[in-house]
Parts: sequence; C-alpha cells; structure tokens
Amino acid sequence: IFIYLIKIILYHKPWIETTYHGIVTENDDKVLLDPPLIALDKDAPLRYAGEICGFRIHGQNVPFEAVVLDKSTGEGVIRTKDKLDCELQKEHTFTIQAYDCGEGPDGSNMKKSHKATVHIQVNDVNEYSPVFKEKSYKATVIEGKKYDSILKVEAVDADCSFQFSQICSYEIVTPDVPFSVDKDGNIKNTEKLNYSKEHMYKLTVTAYDCGKNRASEDVLVKISIKPTCKPSWQGFNKRIEYEPGTGSLALFPSMHLETCEEPITSIQASIMLETNHIGKGCDRDTYSEKSLHKLCGASAGTVELLPAPSNSVNWTVGLPTDNGHDSDQVFEFNGTQAIKVPEGVVSTTLKEPFTISVWMRHGPGSREKETILCNSDKTEMNRHHYSLYVHNCRLVLLLRQEPTESENYKPAEFHWKLDQVCDKEWHHYVLNIEFPAVTLFVDGATFEPFLVTEDYPLHASKIETQLTIGACWQDLSGHDNDTETLSDARMTQYFRGNLAGLMIRSGKLENKKVIDCLYTCKEGLDVQLPEEVASSVKVEFNPNQSSLSLEGDDIESFEKVMQHISYLNSRQFPTPGIRHLRISTTVKCFNEETCISVPDSEGYVMVLQPEEPKISLSGIDHFARGAAEFESTEGVTLFPELRIVSTITREVEVEAEAEAEAEDDPTVQETVVSEEIMHNLDTCEVTVVGDELNGDHESLEVDLAQIQQRALEMSSSNVGMVITGVNTMANYEQVLHLIRYRNWHTEALFDRKFKLVCSELNGRYISNEFKVEVNVIHTANPMDHANNAMVQPQFINQVQHASVDLSGHNLANTHQASVVPSAATVVIVVCVSFLVFMIILGVFRIRAAHQRTMRDQENGKENEMDWDDSALTITVNPMETYEDQHSSEEEGDEEEEESEDGEEEDDITSAESDSSEDEGGEQEDQQGSSRQQQLEWDDSTY
Repeated sequence: IFIYLIKIILYHKPWIETTYHGIVTENDDKVLLDPPLIALDKDAPLRYAGEICGFRIHGQNVPFEAVVLDKSTGEGVIRTKDKLDCELQKEHTFTIQAYDCGEGPDGSNMKKSHKATVHIQVNDVNEYSPVFKEKSYKATVIEGKKYDSILKVEAVDADCSFQFSQICSYEIVTPDVPFSVDKDGNIKNTEKLNYSKEHMYKLTVTAYDCGKNRASEDVLVKISIKPTCKPSWQGFNKRIEYEPGTGSLALFPSMHLETCEEPITSIQASIMLETNHIGKGCDRDTYSEKSLHKLCGASAGTVELLPAPSNSVNWTVGLPTDNGHDSDQVFEFNGTQAIKVPEGVVSTTLKEPFTISVWMRHGPGSREKETILCNSDKTEMNRHHYSLYVHNCRLVLLLRQEPTESENYKPAEFHWKLDQVCDKEWHHYVLNIEFPAVTLFVDGATFEPFLVTEDYPLHASKIETQLTIGACWQDLSGHDNDTETLSDARMTQYFRGNLAGLMIRSGKLENKKVIDCLYTCKEGLDVQLPEEVASSVKVEFNPNQSSLSLEGDDIESFEKVMQHISYLNSRQFPTPGIRHLRISTTVKCFNEETCISVPDSEGYVMVLQPEEPKISLSGIDHFARGAAEFESTEGVTLFPELRIVSTITREVEVEAEAEAEAEDDPTVQETVVSEEIMHNLDTCEVTVVGDELNGDHESLEVDLAQIQQRALEMSSSNVGMVITGVNTMANYEQVLHLIRYRNWHTEALFDRKFKLVCSELNGRYISNEFKVEVNVIHTANPMDHANNAMVQPQFINQVQHASVDLSGHNLANTHQASVVPSAATVVIVVCVSFLVFMIILGVFRIRAAHQRTMRDQENGKENEMDWDDSALTITVNPMETYEDQHSSEEEGDEEEEESEDGEEEDDITSAESDSSEDEGGEQEDQQGSSRQQQLEWDDSTY
C-alpha cells in the first residue's frame, strides 16, 4: 500500500499549452506554431513516467499529424499529411493531447495531458492568373463627346488570399488609341472621337493581380462610333437590284427610324417610286395600242391613228420617235410637223357613241391653240367638224353637229381645266362621247367639263373632210397635197409635245374596267401587312401604285410595315434601268407639334437587263411543186413544217471536280446554258422577196376563220401578209401553217421566194429571217417532144428508185413521177457518153499500134522513101459526120434531142473508126513490102 501511494503521489500528467496558433503555406508540409509544441512532465527525469511518448490529434478529417522530436524534452511538431489548398479551406481547427510513456516500455499506466486547441491558417501561393468575366466587351459612343467611363472591364483571380486574389491594375495593350483604363477597369476616351475618321476601335486589354501575375488571356474591346444623332431612317441600301421574273422584292427589310430618344406620338411617311422616265410614266406592256385594247377586253371597232411604221402602215414614217424598243414607242411633235391620216382608216362621220383615247405629255405652251386631232374640210370652207386641242392648259373637245332640220344651238365645245395638261408628265386621256354628254377620264379618274359652249350645226355640204394629227388642215392654196408630212401652207395650230396610242373607237363607249386596265402599270409598290400591326398603321396607295402613304402612332409597328414594303414588276421582260425612291417623313410630339425633323431618304431600284429571248424560225426552206398545185384552189402551203422556238442564254455557276493531282476542294466554274422559254408574239410578217405580187394572177391566202378563232388579225398587200395580235407561239405556228401561195398563170414562173419574220413586244425582240424558195415543176408535153419519149421513163425510174439527196431541195415523194430532167442532168449524160466514147477509141488505137509494131518487126523497112508517119497525128472531129448528116435539121430542136443525137453520133463514129483501122491492117498484110502510101490512124503519140 505504501508503494502504491508513493506511485500515486509521484506520477503526474503531461502538460501542454491550452491554445496554439499555426501558419502553413499551401503546397508545404511544415506548420509554424506559436507557441512551439512542447509537453512538460513533472515526473522527469524519471524514465518512462517523465518522458513524452507522443501527441494525439482529435477531430474529423484533420489533414495534420503531430510528431515527437525529443521524448525527454517533450518537443514536437505538427505537419500536414497531404498538400493543402488554400482555395478549398483557408483555416483548420482541431484539439491535441500529449501522453507520457507510462511505467515501462509497454506504456502501461501512461498519463494524458489536457486537450489543447490548435488554430492553423493556410497561407496562399499566387498560383492563379486573372481571368476576365466576359469573352469580349462592346460599347457604342457618339462622336464629339468625352466620356468619364465608356464601359468597365472586370477580371477575377481564383487565389484565396487578399493579396493574390485582388486585381491591382488594368492595361490597354493596343498602342496609339485614344483611350485609357484605370485600376478599376473603367475605359474612357482621351480625346473627342470623330466618326468620319474611324467607325470602330478594337482594343486589347489585360489585367494584373497584386502578385504581378498577368491575365492568362487578354480581352477584346470593341467601341463603335456613332455620328452625332440625327433623326433619320437607317438600315437600308441605297441601291436595290431587282432581277426580272423574281416576283416581289423587299425594299427595306432592316429599316428602322432613329429618333434620338425623343418621345413621339405619331408618324406619317410617304414612299414615292419615280417611274416617269420609263415609257409613258411607268413600265407597261409595249404591244401596239390596238393589241392592248384587245387584251383589256375592248371589242372590235378600235382604230389606231398613230401605229408603228411598217410596210402596210406608213403614214407615221415622217414623225420622229424615241427609237426605243425597250419601252413604249412615242411620237414627238415639235410645232412644225403634222400628218394626214389616209382616207378609209376612219369613217367620214363618226357613229355615236364613240371614244377618243390618247397618251399625252405636254408642258406649258403658248397661248395659241395646239391641235391633237382635227377633222376639217379638205377644200374651200375650212370648217372643223371635230377636233381635240390644248389651249392655255385646258383640254378642249370641239364637236360640231351635222346638218339637221332644226337650226337651234347645240353644245359644241367642251372645256376642262387640268393641271395634268401642262405638267410635262405622261397622262392617259379617254373621252366617252354620247352627245350631248361627254365624259373625260384622266389616268382613270373622272372629270366634268367646267365650261360648255354652244353653236349652230354645220350647213349641208358635199365637201370631203381631212383627218390630221398634230395640227389642223386648212386649205390656203386651193390645191390638194398628198404628202405625209405637211407644209406650213396647209396646216395651222401645231401641237408641241409627245403623243402615243391615239385611238378612235366608233359605235361603243369604253367602260371603266377597260380604262383602268389600259392605264394600270406593270410595276409598282406593294405591301403585305403583318396581322399584328394591320390595325395600328393606316396604308393608302395612289391609283398606279407608284406611291403609298403610312400613318401610325407606334414606332415599332410602323417600322414593321416599312420592312414589308416591296417592289414588283410583273412584266416578263421589264424595261431595265433605275427607278428612284424617296421617303418623306413627319414626326410629331405630345404637344401635336413637329418636334424633330426627319430628312428625306433617297435610294433607287436598279431593274437589271432581262435575259433577251432569241426567237428562231426553222423548217423546210426549199422545195418544188408541180404547176398544177400552184394553179389549184388550195395553192401551195409555204410553211408546212414551220417551228417557232424561243431560247434564252444565261451563265450559271457549276461545281467541277479538281484533277486527280489537285486537292479535293471543288472549283466553281461559269457555264453558258441555253433554256427554251414560252412567251407571246404580236406580229408575224410574210414578205415577197423580189417582184411584188401581181394581183391579176397570184396571191397569198389564209383561212380567215382560223385567224379570227385565235383572236388574231390579218392584213395583206402586194408585198406580203401581216398577222397581228398578242397570242402564243403555238397559235402563231398553227396559223402560219395555213398560209398558201396561189398562181394561176405559171407558164413563165420557175420560182418564188418569201421571207418570214416574227416579233414580240412591238418589235423589241425580232426573230431571224426565215426564207423559203418554192420551185415550179413544169411537165413536158409528149406531142412536142416525141424524140425523147424513150429516154424520159428511164430518167424517171432512176429518180423513183434511187436515194437522191439534192442539197437544198426537198422534193415531195408524191410528185416525183412528174419530174423532168433539168439542163444540168442533160449535160451530165452528154459528158458521160463522151467519156465512154473516148475510152473505146483509146482501146482501138492501142490495138492498132500493137499490130503495126509486130508488122514492122517481121518485114523491116523495104523502102526508105516511104512515108514516115510515126510522128504524124491527125485529129478527126467525130461530130463532123453528124453535122454533115443532119445539116438539114431544124435549128429549134430542144437541148435534150441534140444531146441524145450526139450520143448516137458518137457510137456511129466509133464504129466507123474501128472499121477503117481493120481494113487498113488487112491491106498492109497482103501487100507486104509494097506498102500503099495512104493515111492511117497514128495513135503512138496520142
């Protein structure tokens, strides 16, 4: 018991401090403690009981361990088990105990100290670089201003300590830019910016943390410069290209209105499409006025007074025109020119009701009357029966009534005061006259006369009238003048301006539908309103859709409507060129007054050149027919296999594979391709090549019922035939297949040539000249050519059974039996016969020479005084015998008889020559050396 009590009294617990504070650097394992880790034991220097065997750490997942360095002194250290990461945990807190070694080496009855608290702070290492929060920064500034801060860039650092996680500075890397950045990342301009100098600046900015680490990646900053804010429409191209045939084209797909942040209450805008320089005010079909009336539904009875000059219609030849086929053809009257309309074009007395329509462009003129159309006395009295003229920007219709039983005053002059008459723009005028009512339509709108004056009806007279255009006929000399462009002595009240499409329609009035159709443009503005804004924006068009006006109070809805405005040209081949655009805008503020001024915006639509069609006519261009067919009632069809084809050529881009040695990337090449297209024709003209048609014995004919069935018209003259009317190429083909040529006196006719030309859009596109030659086959009379009766069948059989291809001549099989040898055929037969004769003659000469050579070798020369005829050549004309025998024949024999007799003569001459040679050879053999002195054939040098 004593010993036990002594142990209790002598053994003590180890002692350590109650609190420790330590510091450790991440990525290091040594912890610096304050105070140092030392455990004391009062049992020292006793062995075991006075020694410190270890330290124990208490806590969950504590990444530290305590190690005893010296048992006797109780000194120890704390170190990390693994590398620490400050960014994950900056501080660690746990408890620690020390224990001694007990009573012996086995550690029995060891004593533990109290638990001490340990606080360890993890020191940061600058292992991370700054990173910007955004990949790039953008800002927009207005020119001419200096900003305290345009935008702020911001970077962050992942380090855990204040020193290394803080961004201490920013820097603009891009040199020579008028910008600076402060330590907080605010960028400002160092001088006033100018939009004309630079539209956008691109800056590179970097950042540094307080440990001098630079950002891992620099950031791009874009600063756009806006011009000084001016209210205007922005976001649309000044040049807008329109490709023909593509339908509607949006004009302002990205347009928006810049109001400079001014509050507004309402917007009004008008969009103008200027087309006055195109044709007659805009793009329209350029067919003849008569064809346009038909297309618009006007029935028969329309007479065109200003047609395009042609072979059959030539009274407008003397007038200057625009000479353009891309758009409408117009006629210019300069105050010195006028034309007479031939008699019969318009009836002498117009049958009421009737209509006068005309396109006119007229500027401010003189105070004198300027006549558009006038029908006056041809001689003596110079009375004006009816006329249409301009006077002091007024349009006046004079219509004098014909003689009647009553001599009362009747309406005679109708006056309209119109701005359109003198504005130098194209306008369409239509007068519907149903006496006493006269209605005027100008560009489809109705106008009533402001003044109507009366006059007596005309007195009865037998004087003929003269219809003129551009002035009024006045007989000053008493002599008629038939020239087309008239002299000053016969004309008065000259017109100064442009006219086109002057028409008179007798017996019926034009209805409003036809008038609108004639005036409507083929191009204009269009808009498809989105449903969500249809009720908030008001839209109005003018009649020809060359302008529209918008009105609304919401900017966003207004801009959407503007973005849906489009240009449309419905012509297959529109007139190329520029159409100017103008946008006029008015903006109002809350006080209903104009608060900002929006300037007019201008641009233009460029209508590109359409692909021009190539109209090709093809078929049989040379054939022969018997004379009987020409003289028959049906005649000969000129174009039995005619084809009309229209093609366009365009360049397309195609991908072509590279060569084997090259890379696999495809290359783009341009290839020209030809495409067949379908469109209408408006004229086909058949013209005689050579002498004009003689109406006494020849004509061109066609089935009029077939023409009328296809809504076409036909006119003919001694130079050919013209088919007019807007219709498909297929219908024109069918009609041209029906054209026949007749000639009922073919004795002196051997061939006839014709030319066919078709066109579209009043001559804008013209086909090739397709020429046809027709040969007349005359059948020989057997009674007049008895000598050839045995020869002709042989020639005919050869033609029937042999495959003969005569280039340029297509002989129908049904007429081969009536073919007679031509002069060329006879010459060929004579030449072949002569060649056969010469071959036979040569054979006999060779045979005679051979016999003579054999004879000379056997006998030798007996007499040196004999004739030496080895070099003597005597040429005998084989035709002399024939001429002697037939010297009494008639000189009027035909060429075929002479050729055949010559062939027989060749045969006789050949036989005679053979006989002479044989006889000569026999005499020489009999006489031997006593050779007779006579002439022989010597063919040794032949």
